[in-house]
Amino acid sequence: MASAASVTSLADEVNCPICQGTLREPVTIDCGHNFCRGCLTRYCEIPGPDPEEALTCPLCKEPFRPGNFRPNWQLASVVENIERLKLVSTPGSDEEDVCQEHGEKIYFFCEDDEAQLCVVCREAWEHRAHTVRFLEDAAGPYREQIQKCLECLRKEREEIQRIQSRENERIQVLLCQVATKRQKVIFEFAHLCQFLEEQQSILLAQLEKLDGDILKQQDDFDVLVSEELCRFSNLISELEEKNGRPARELLTDIRSTLIRCETRKCRKPEAVSPELGQRIRDFPQQAIPLQREMKVFLEKLCFELDYEPADICLDPQTSHPKLLLSEDRRRAQFSYKWQNSPDNPQRFDRATCVLAHGGFTEGRHTWLVKVDLAHGGSCTVGVVSEDVARKGELRLRPEEGVWAVRLAWGFVSALGSFPTRLALGEQPRQVRVSLDYEVGWVTFVNAVSQEPIYTFTASFTQKVFPFFGLWGRGSSFSVSS
Repeated sequence: MASAASVTSLADEVNCPICQGTLREPVTIDCGHNFCRGCLTRYCEIPGPDPEEALTCPLCKEPFRPGNFRPNWQLASVVENIERLKLVSTPGSDEEDVCQEHGEKIYFFCEDDEAQLCVVCREAWEHRAHTVRFLEDAAGPYREQIQKCLECLRKEREEIQRIQSRENERIQVLLCQVATKRQKVIFEFAHLCQFLEEQQSILLAQLEKLDGDILKQQDDFDVLVSEELCRFSNLISELEEKNGRPARELLTDIRSTLIRCETRKCRKPEAVSPELGQRIRDFPQQAIPLQREMKVFLEKLCFELDYEPADICLDPQTSHPKLLLSEDRRRAQFSYKWQNSPDNPQRFDRATCVLAHGGFTEGRHTWLVKVDLAHGGSCTVGVVSEDVARKGELRLRPEEGVWAVRLAWGFVSALGSFPTRLALGEQPRQVRVSLDYEVGWVTFVNAVSQEPIYTFTASFTQKVFPFFGLWGRGSSFSVSS
């Protein structure tokens, strides 16, 4: 037995192009197309703008004579057999799109009105001068446009996915950095707490000993003072008693009594010995190790939370001949006089620039650039990728592998895809450049006021180098960590 799909396919082949139903009393016209007799008769009765104009086939537009309908009995038999098969194999059939106004199947598309037309709509006067095509022919160019849009959208989606992947990697790197810093902070504070507890024990023990020594000397002092008071009290009592006696008794041994009182030695005791006093005065010196340890702790803590100072040294193999480098390779000055520098692939030949030696492929690094613009010159600082153009024109923008800012008299510009003049509180003369390779941050800060200048976000895939450019007679810069 035929499947429902095959029966439906056969039924589509014997549909009337006008009513879209199964052919009823099929007739054939001059061009060979078949229609329901009733549908074709009604089609011929529709008045046109020109009554004398010949009728044309609803499908191919070939002229035909209205009275020249030839019954197609063979096709009628085929239709009858298909109808029987449909009753057996297909309980129902899907309705195809038909014109809501005329009830006819839609075959055409009007380009001007963007309307779908049936054969009756196509013959209407308002569409006669329009560009009308078969549905598939009209859909072809639109499919091409849709395909182009799909390609653009897919590329944009891939770009968004690439950005998402890159940003997720950046987030993971930052999370790892924060976790590492957290462990370092915990470790340093634990070490500090242990040291503080030890120092507390030592200092408290020393204070306890000082406390004991003071109390002991106080006891000794009290004993000594009591003895002296007792001696003097006895002498006073003796003299008072002597003075109250009669003259004969008073004069008895008076000379020895007076000599004994006059030659007395009054000891003046001290409650705190000089040695103990010195120990008390020297006690603050016991806190010096604590001060040293606190300083080391703060330095370690700041180091762990900050960038690693980079030892920057300018590379003379990359320096433009108009740049004069100092002997220690940490200072450069612009000069209109060309130096006798041998040409090599690494050297800049048009841009008056120089790179630092070494470069970075990982880590977090920072360096300081001091700028001196003598006569309205300019200085460019930042980082560049390893394959940056050394010969010919150098375009200072991230697309060319350059992430930098330019300092000039009165303004500072971030050299992005389009240079942007920055609104800063003051003109920086010392710039701290910081590079976080894994995260992709290049940050510029005014080293004096700590005012942020600009931050680039990039995705580094190769070695990058500290980059310096200089222009203007007498202008110079120096680098340090």
